[in-house]
Amino acid sequence: MKKRTFHILAAAAFAAALYAQQAPPPGGRGQGGRGGSPVGPLAETGFKPIFDGHSLKGWDCDPDFWKVTGGAITGETTAEHQPKQNIFCIWRDGKPADFELKLEYRLSGANTGNSGIQYRSEELPDVAKWVLKGYQADIDANQTFTGQIYEERGRGFLALRGMFSYIPEGGKPGALSSLGDGNELKSLIKLNDWNDMHIIARGNTLVQMMNGHVMSMLIDDDKTGRKMSGLIGLQLHRTTGPMKIEVRNIRLKEM
Repeated sequence: MKKRTFHILAAAAFAAALYAQQAPPPGGRGQGGRGGSPVGPLAETGFKPIFDGHSLKGWDCDPDFWKVTGGAITGETTAEHQPKQNIFCIWRDGKPADFELKLEYRLSGANTGNSGIQYRSEELPDVAKWVLKGYQADIDANQTFTGQIYEERGRGFLALRGMFSYIPEGGKPGALSSLGDGNELKSLIKLNDWNDMHIIARGNTLVQMMNGHVMSMLIDDDKTGRKMSGLIGLQLHRTTGPMKIEVRNIRLKEM
């Protein structure tokens, strides 16, 4: 069996296991009547906070748009006050490679609101300060793209919500399997309220979860296009209307 095929099959099994955990059948396993799940929730260990809850220590942001309010890093725009391009509040204390990232976010404002959690990213100072290129856990007010894996200023849409996709060397993304119906997963996302985000990046495999459910997954074998480590950032998207993105309880576990 070729090494690449083995990696795909292994990741597919991992994705299937994650999906199976989201909706356990009622009444236990089969007709055995064992009741409940034989595997409980995984205890959270090894994470460290990367936001202290009251200052931007360790973070680099445009003070014209970013501040700390109510225990959250907050980026806010109005229809008249917009950045010239998408900008990011960047965590400066590391460039994680293999990691888990957990946080809570709330997006509010006009239906044009758009944000995202950037990771394994690089700066583009030739474009402007606070501009990043790289993987993004997408977030938008209409919940059209929330949960998908996107690449900012790169290859674009990599894995839509409810999709497990694969990118071959020098090729384009393609769907391998479904992780669930996109609209059903959309119903799990809270509007104008706090959502839990959980990102796993391990090797060339990325998994994005929200509120305890797998939203998207990617195996990236495109060695030219992918990035195996990099910056973490919070996006403030240029839009046509007012919006506010709040992010709190940010914690990181590096592998």
